[in-house]
Amino acid sequence: MLVVGQIGKPHGIRGEVSVVVRTDEPEERFTAGSVFITEVPRDRRVSAGPAGAPGIRFEVPQQLVLEQIRWHQGRGIAVFEGISDRNVAEALRGVFLQVDSADVPLPEDPEEFHDHQLIGLRVESADGTLHGTVSRIDHAPSSDLIVLKKADGGTALIPFVTAIVPTVDLAGGRVIVDLPEGLLDL
Repeated sequence: MLVVGQIGKPHGIRGEVSVVVRTDEPEERFTAGSVFITEVPRDRRVSAGPAGAPGIRFEVPQQLVLEQIRWHQGRGIAVFEGISDRNVAEALRGVFLQVDSADVPLPEDPEEFHDHQLIGLRVESADGTLHGTVSRIDHAPSSDLIVLKKADGGTALIPFVTAIVPTVDLAGGRVIVDLPEGLLDL
């Protein structure tokens, strides 16, 4: 699964929610009729949230269908089918919106990658020294970061820039890095 957004706080009283977008193509991904697979964050119990009506327990549906979205200050304000009041919208706060990664076309640019293509790849120096595997990609304002699950335990962050990550070999299942001294010790 590929996370393309996360539901934020309710907007108004009619079930609208803000959506933090996590995709480079929001206009393609977030269109009326789009179906998203939901994932409740592990650190939050959303399913025990306020009821849509008194005495009724609300459970996050496995899928949400987008009815409409409008854009305001870099965030989407969305309406999903069946979400019609603020209490239910509040119960959805924090829920991840996902799509099946098999449904996402590969980038046309050979220097561009989707996060799911990189997760699990070996991270090695040019001489073959294994540093660990790609745990995830964090998208920071200045550059993307490879979150490295180090071979000897722990994690480290590697800036995903050409000077440090000159080669991504998807077919070989590895990322070749040229690490500045001490980077993995931070």
